[in-house]
Amino acid sequence: MTSYFPKNYHSTMSLYETQEAISLIKKVFQKKLSKALHLKRVSAPLFVEASSGLNDDLNGVEEAVSFKIPSANKKGVVVHSLAKWKRKALYDYDFYVGNGLYTDMNAIRKDEQLDNLHSIYVDQWDWEKVITAEDRNIDTLKQYVLNIHNCIVETLEELKQKYPKLKTKINKRLTFITSEELLKKYPNLSPKERENAFVKEKKSVFIIGIGDKLSDGKSHDGRSPDYDDWHLNGDLLYYDQVLDCALEISSMGIRVDATSLDYQLNVSNNNQRRKFEYHKMILNNRLPLTIGGGIGQSRLCMLLMGKAHIGEVQSSLWDDETINEAKKHNVILL
Repeated sequence: MTSYFPKNYHSTMSLYETQEAISLIKKVFQKKLSKALHLKRVSAPLFVEASSGLNDDLNGVEEAVSFKIPSANKKGVVVHSLAKWKRKALYDYDFYVGNGLYTDMNAIRKDEQLDNLHSIYVDQWDWEKVITAEDRNIDTLKQYVLNIHNCIVETLEELKQKYPKLKTKINKRLTFITSEELLKKYPNLSPKERENAFVKEKKSVFIIGIGDKLSDGKSHDGRSPDYDDWHLNGDLLYYDQVLDCALEISSMGIRVDATSLDYQLNVSNNNQRRKFEYHKMILNNRLPLTIGGGIGQSRLCMLLMGKAHIGEVQSSLWDDETINEAKKHNVILL
């Protein structure tokens, strides 16, 4: 078991209030998100064809849940995320510059290490928007991050109006830092330790540039080479008061163009992916240039309600030891 239950922890919300608050958070946040980023809601797949190249490879080691479809003579894989599918959908649906889409994404990541923040069930708002070549810069990235951050802050304010007993605080001032700057600031700490130290100090943080190697020859964290541009992406993190650690709410970025995809496939030794239609379309400049990301629904609910475990805000499967320890600490896993 890798879950941790804080001493004397007690949820400030009843089970009924928790379910009510989850509904409120999701309703309020996605309304604010769609308005702030000019997004339209679309339907999304739970699975894609294995040979399509559209599934998110995450860190490249996770195995997707797969199944045969006898009547179609094909193999399906449950999505890890919709990072690639969304961009293809913008092309298929003929979205134009300045417009985008968002959707509810539900996934199964069976290889996930179970703990307070991780579950094999993943639910998030996936979003993607068409941009221009001139928009592919850090300033554009920062503006979109700030828009999302403001949506989170405003959602918390509305939640606390209904549940004033909530003690959750979010620093309205968001601090930007690059992964290289973070390495230089904490050269003797691991990437996760750096995140925890900096987020504990600043409370609301966006780390820029994840995937490529830093000056120490290592990446801050793994990123698939074929959706985010590693120099124009990052993670949005907040200080979790209950767990005393950094909590990642969103991973997002400006997506690869032909040049950055070519580079990232080469340095990651993934040139075999060039055979997929999706990759060919990017390399041949057929897909629109986009920015996008995922925002964890359960994690956002957990953060805003001050919950100690993600199992308090979503239904999933847990090991027996976690279940037993949760009961001892009066933590109700849904």
